[in-house]
Amino acid sequence: MSRRVLVLNGPNLGRLGSREPDVYGATSYAGLVETCRELGGELGFDVEVRETNDEGELIRWLHEAADGKIPVVINPGAFTHYSYGMRDAAAQRTAPLIEVHISNPYAREEFRHTSVIAAVASGTVAGFGIGSYRLALRALAEEVAR
Repeated sequence: MSRRVLVLNGPNLGRLGSREPDVYGATSYAGLVETCRELGGELGFDVEVRETNDEGELIRWLHEAADGKIPVVINPGAFTHYSYGMRDAAAQRTAPLIEVHISNPYAREEFRHTSVIAAVASGTVAGFGIGSYRLALRALAEEVAR
């Protein structure tokens, strides 16, 4: 039986493939979805990938995950650096939550060096392109197995 997992993506991630390919790579959002679903299936997960530019919607999805004890992989996008509402929603988690970033925030602008999510996440994976999601799903599988 597969375990449900949410892969949540914040603002501008739906533009993968066309958005700053030198930073975020050439993989499209559809390619990201396929990668997550395929690896998730191999790991015994039923992966649902979502993307929004709306902070409130992302917070509602985190509430849904907390209420359903659903593990989460989350790329908060720019919300990473300032959304205390999202941080508070992530803190209510009842299952593992892995923060993920395509680029390495510490190799970029200084404002990207702070994550308000990291302190309430099970862990963070960053800097490996779309591979960051694969690493995060593998880490999630280990966390769920504990």
